[in-house]
Amino acid sequence: MSLNLIDLIKGQLGPALVSQAASQYGESESGISKAISGLLPAVVGGLANHSSNPAVLDAVTNPASHGLLSNLLGGTTNNSLVGNVVSSIFGDKVGAAVNAISSFAGVSSTTSNSLLGTVAAAALGSIGKYSADNNLDRNGVSKLLSDQKGIVSTLLPAGLSLASLGLGHFGSATENVKVTTPETPRQETPKVDVHRAGDTHVEVEKKNNGSILKWLLPLLLLLFAGWFLWKQCNKPKTTEVTTTSTDSANVMTDSTATMASDTVATNNDKVLQNIDLNGTTIKGYPNGLEMSLINFLKTDGYKNAADDEALKAKWYNFDNVNFVFGKSDQITPESKGQLENLAAILKAYPESKIKIGGYTDKKGDDAGNKVLSQKRAEFIKAELTKLGVGAQILGAEGYGEQFATVAESASDKEREADRKMAVRFAK
Repeated sequence: MSLNLIDLIKGQLGPALVSQAASQYGESESGISKAISGLLPAVVGGLANHSSNPAVLDAVTNPASHGLLSNLLGGTTNNSLVGNVVSSIFGDKVGAAVNAISSFAGVSSTTSNSLLGTVAAAALGSIGKYSADNNLDRNGVSKLLSDQKGIVSTLLPAGLSLASLGLGHFGSATENVKVTTPETPRQETPKVDVHRAGDTHVEVEKKNNGSILKWLLPLLLLLFAGWFLWKQCNKPKTTEVTTTSTDSANVMTDSTATMASDTVATNNDKVLQNIDLNGTTIKGYPNGLEMSLINFLKTDGYKNAADDEALKAKWYNFDNVNFVFGKSDQITPESKGQLENLAAILKAYPESKIKIGGYTDKKGDDAGNKVLSQKRAEFIKAELTKLGVGAQILGAEGYGEQFATVAESASDKEREADRKMAVRFAK
């Protein structure tokens, strides 16, 4: 029987790490543990599904992967090995996976995103070390990963599904089953030992999978549909909010300190509403970026400003933009809507000019924080330029942790206030 990689990796994600993560992210230990229990089979399953992907094999066989194990909570931020593997496994579904784990475990999406990086790093480090210790070449690593397909999907905790994680499936459940024909003697079906919830051993006879799937798949679909309807019915109700010209309260994360630096503070307690833009309609959050900018422009605040000095103290935070984990030049697909809204606003008020700013918290290296915030500010400017408003952008600057006010020793949740991408009017 092939090595169970989940058992290999679990040793790196034990009680000590759970306790440290709970303290660092301001979550309960049970929530952290529950999130890891869902992320681990998802990551290993994703690796198995991409066992021939050159990016995955490069990351596993790279000697630097071993070093990830020395600092799983603090040393993997913006690590290219981790970032490439997460992108290879989840693609544009990384947001769906993060949200599914957040809902399942009862932790914030920021924490869920951080733990995704931690679990991916633990997987890379553990598999990389095992491969090096056993002299496995790329073909050997590929086979080791591929061998996990038969067991990974059975280890997802109750309450999670492959679809909710944006992973589809981990391969056919009847893979490697030999079909009996008159010319081929019937072979004894192999049995797989599945380890779940302690030392319980479940023997799965693959010869019965065909008949089982006939009723199991519809049942699973029915259960998932029921779970989805239950979640929809139990969402907290939100009331209409009269919008004003105040800045948006939510901020985008943008720090090199922890894995959470790649996730924006979410708007789970708000709903998008229609906003009038000189006769056309765009969608934004109550008191969010769009309404704040439009209200200021409608009151002739920009026209009446004497010069840039009168505008520079007023920044408006993006509240619906996410960068892909470990990236400074790639945002998630759903983030493009707010950039398109901003471009529409600038086109509706062609005399207006803006400047883009990037900020981080105090965690991590000062110089590294400034570089990351600068790259992300320049990326936002480039995306807006593609939308036809480049002439109205007077600059993009990364300030790093220069204006951070929350102590470095504070929890990750508290430090969110300092992590943001923002825009201001300029002349």
